[in-house]
Amino acid sequence: MADLINPHDRFFKEALSQHDTAVDFLRYYLPADVTALLDLSTIELIKDSFVDEALHEHFSDLLYAVGLGEGQGIYVYVLFEHKSYTDKLTALQVLRYMVRVWDYGLRQEARLWPILPVVVYHGPVGWHIPLDFHSLFQVPEPVKRFVPAFQYWLCDLSTFSDDELKGDVALRATFLLLKHIFDPDLHERLPDIASLWYNLAQQPTALGYVEAMLRYLATASDRITERDLSEALEAVIPDGDRMMMTIAQRWIDQGLQQGLQQGLQQGLQQGLQQGQQQGLRLGLVQGITLGLDLKFGAEGLRLLPEIRKIEDIDVLTAIQEALKTVKTIDELRRVYLA
Repeated sequence: MADLINPHDRFFKEALSQHDTAVDFLRYYLPADVTALLDLSTIELIKDSFVDEALHEHFSDLLYAVGLGEGQGIYVYVLFEHKSYTDKLTALQVLRYMVRVWDYGLRQEARLWPILPVVVYHGPVGWHIPLDFHSLFQVPEPVKRFVPAFQYWLCDLSTFSDDELKGDVALRATFLLLKHIFDPDLHERLPDIASLWYNLAQQPTALGYVEAMLRYLATASDRITERDLSEALEAVIPDGDRMMMTIAQRWIDQGLQQGLQQGLQQGLQQGLQQGQQQGLRLGLVQGITLGLDLKFGAEGLRLLPEIRKIEDIDVLTAIQEALKTVKTIDELRRVYLA
């Protein structure tokens, strides 16, 4: 449950762990001359995390293995810094994690691959510190050759205008929300963000994306009210699409603001000490209910009596995840009847 307490960490990993979104991120946000060398069809997400446990409050990370041609490969290590300020020792932290990635490669496959380190930053103040490791040292020229020399690639979302954000609708919606999550005028950006949500929701596998974005907005910002969300959604959803508006309104009515913001921020944090598993279970059942309605309509909702009997949090989580990809109700039933 620790990942629920840090909404930035969870949202970043949910979004950038999706294959198509990850491919678009590497395609559009890495140095162009490096991207030209990559075989993006070979991208593989490595599940391990290399961030110190004590620093999870400030950093998230993802590791991709990508083909580099002629049997060669490269690791793309992405460090997501979700502090609201820059840290001059970021290069040292990046180096520490790069060594851990190399150790991982040696343990798993007895190989050393080059690493492209990328720092993604979304704080309200622009990044103003040097990107190279050498800058941490003021040493005479003869000594410099003994200091490791490398730099990380910076993706500072504050330097992009909204129109400059590239990629498929999922990646653009993700970065737009990350870019503005700390803004005092976030509510004024909601129509643009909601417009991307709506476009995304037209895709068959979009349920998980939209749910993750709504959950992130509710848990990571205290500037958004239920009224703000309702007005933003009403402004972008066409009158004829009553089904989408009904589902969106239900998200709000069932506690997007109070249930998610207070329930996850307060209830889950208290629940770590009080054993409040039931609150998490009810939240999962609510999410599954909305997913069934969105994906399968009334026929899907007929599964609810079975699903409501399930007490195991892991099984409910598996159902919620499966809703993103299954194509039939029978496929979904096999997830919890297996």
